[in-house]
This record gives sequence, structure tokens and C-alpha cells, in this order.
Amino acid sequence: MTISRRAVSLSRTFVATAMGACLVAGCGALPGDSGGPGDTITVMTFAPEETKATNMPGMTGMAKAYERWVNSKGGINGRKLRVLTCNEQNTANGAADCARKAIKEKVVAVVGSYSQHGRAFMAPLEVEGIPFIGGYGVSSEEFQSTFSYPVNGGQPVLIAGAGHQLGRACEKVALVRPDTLVGDTLPVLLNAGLRANQMSDASDIRAAEDSADFTPQAREALSHTLGGGGAKDKNNGCVTAVLGERTETFFDAFRRTEPQRKKPQIASVLGSVSQSLVDRTGGKESPFEGAYITSWYPVATDPLWEPMRKVISDFAFGDDTVDADDSGVQTTWIAYTVLNEVIKGFKKDDAISSRKVARALNQAQAVKTGGLTPDLSWRYQDMRAVTGFPRIVNGQVTFQIVQTGRLVAQPGMQSLDMTSTLEQTPRGA
Repeated sequence: MTISRRAVSLSRTFVATAMGACLVAGCGALPGDSGGPGDTITVMTFAPEETKATNMPGMTGMAKAYERWVNSKGGINGRKLRVLTCNEQNTANGAADCARKAIKEKVVAVVGSYSQHGRAFMAPLEVEGIPFIGGYGVSSEEFQSTFSYPVNGGQPVLIAGAGHQLGRACEKVALVRPDTLVGDTLPVLLNAGLRANQMSDASDIRAAEDSADFTPQAREALSHTLGGGGAKDKNNGCVTAVLGERTETFFDAFRRTEPQRKKPQIASVLGSVSQSLVDRTGGKESPFEGAYITSWYPVATDPLWEPMRKVISDFAFGDDTVDADDSGVQTTWIAYTVLNEVIKGFKKDDAISSRKVARALNQAQAVKTGGLTPDLSWRYQDMRAVTGFPRIVNGQVTFQIVQTGRLVAQPGMQSLDMTSTLEQTPRGA
């Protein structure tokens, strides 16, 4: 018998919705409910490492540092935290393998993780009732599944925010992005931000995710952004690239391609460009000097990050992948802050299971993250009317610029909630 993709999708949606309703209403035992109090809370963090495309080893490194730190303080409410890590390998099979490992180890949550392959890891976690707290936000499933609890607006708000940032500064925009399913959503999101500023749509330039030569894309981007009306308060053209670790490779090709006199404004989002990348490519002399960057969080020099910096200094044990300026590390820190706050809400003799953690998250009115994000709540009434991304509860972005080799707040640009812009994004984004 042949089962259609639509039938499978509807079945999966029915299971997730029914289980989500049980979490709120308090149904009987569900998968993942281990029962009985325990002295150890087991969670998992997964991220890709040693791949040819995106690598985020700092996220698992931050998770282990957090484990050592919180256990040095007696754990969470007297319970020891056990953090498992998994190399997601930047593949669907790798993501699914990590999810299966989480299920086998009976984790109560997957926390602060990265994967583009939401379909591969989210379905197994849903079936077992395991909440996914604070993913990096690069897969649409993270903003659709009733078992996902995002701490930022992911790629959708970053890209829409980039459109707002560039819409105020440029006459023409070219977007260079990966030729992937995730990459296919980026032009629509960027254009939503541009249109909110009465700008025309960006030129959409695709590139292989693991390409080693972006010269053709650099030439195409340049051809689409040269010329213009020459408005006094705007750059003629802006080029933004969202290629993860390959962003550096693209802008190196772009720098060698662009003419000496006309230099379009360059831009990207945090995650594709970071402080460590600016440092590595020359600091004040970096080709990223002057680049516009869109982020979810306050600039890395903000005092709000000091608690995280101290944990890294004292408990990362020299792991140089755990960079306090890295957005993946920052996301993992915030995700574990959420976990900590939720677990502290349980009584010391309560049994803690994945089902109960998810229920607590569904009922939490406001989880504080030390000012790094707005207070977070995932109740039904907190969901946003964003087509395709209903689980976005934090649409905030900040606008930064590389200035004298440092990522700093962009003058004249306040943080902005991109929810209303995303609500107007056409279906299919």
C-alpha cells in the first residue's frame, strides 16, 4: 500500500497537536514520562562539527561548561545536571541519529542545539514528548512544532531585520544565499523588511552551500548593485550574504572582484559574520570593516553577558571553540538559562520528565533571561500570527556595525520587534 506524503504529514501534525493538548490539559502517561523522582536531570545539546559547511562546536562546548558550572553550585534545585552532546554532522541522518540518542538516554529536553534538518530531528522528539528548547532557529519546524520552545526569532527575524537595516541605507540590494530549502525562504523574508521601507525586492543570487569559489556570485552581486539614483542619504548598492561559514569565502571573492572606486556596502547576519571572524581577518583592517550586521541579542560587549563570560572563563577549561562573542554560544547560554528557570519551578521531590518539562513551558507566564531577551512565554496566547512560524515569541533584533574592528551598536538604530513585518510576509516564505 502506498501512503502519500500529505497523509504522513497530516498524521504527524495530528500526533503533535494531540500530544500538545495533553500537555496543557494533563492527560495520562505519555512517551517520555519516566515517573519517579530522580537525582539527575539528563539533557542533550547537538550541533554540527568537522563538516564541510556549517560548524557550531561552541554550542556543545558551552553546554558542557554550563554543566560543570551548575553542578559546582549543587546542581539545579539539588539535582545534578547531566549534559549529553552529539555531532549532528550537518546532515538529516546525523540529526535523526542525535534525536534517537536523546530518546534512548531518556533526556528530559534537547537544549541549545543547531540543525538545519528540522524534519529529521523534530518528528522523533515529538513522538516521545521531548521538548526542544532554544534551537538556533534555522529550520522552520522549530517555529511550528508544539514541542519547540525558541528563545529567538531564528533566521526569519534576522533576515527580515536585515531587510529593515538595508532598506534604510541602500538603493539596491543583492542577496547571496545557499541553494537549499532553508535558503529558499530567505529572499521572501528579506524582501518583507525591504518593502516595509518602500524598497524594491533584492536580487536573489544562489550558491552551493559548500562551494569553494564564489567568483560568479560575486560578479553577479556587483552587477546588480552598481549604479543608482545617488540619493545623498543612501548607498547606491548593498550586498548581503548569508552563507554561514562560507560567508567569509564569498566576501573574499567579492573584495577581489569589486572595482577600486565603487565599493557597495556589505552586510550579513550574526552567525554568518561574528567578532571572531572579524578578529581573524584583520581586526581594524578586516574586509568586514564597516559591514552592517543584524543580530538577535545585545552586542557582545554589553555587561549583560558578564555572567556567561565568567562561566566560560572558569569552566570551559581552555576550549577555544567556546567564544563568548559567538551567537551559537550565546543561544545555548540563554537556552540553559530557560531550562534552569523552569526546573527551579518544580518541587524537590517532584519527578521530572520530558512531558512535565514541556507542560511547565506551556504554562510559564514569563521566563527571565537576565535581560538578554524579552521575558519569554510559550502559552497559546503568546503565539504570533506569523504565517509558517507560529512559535515565534521573540521577534526582537538588534542592529550592529563593524567599527574599528569591533561589532558595536549601529548609531541611530534601536532594537526592533520584527513580528508585525513578518505577519505581512506572503504565504510560502
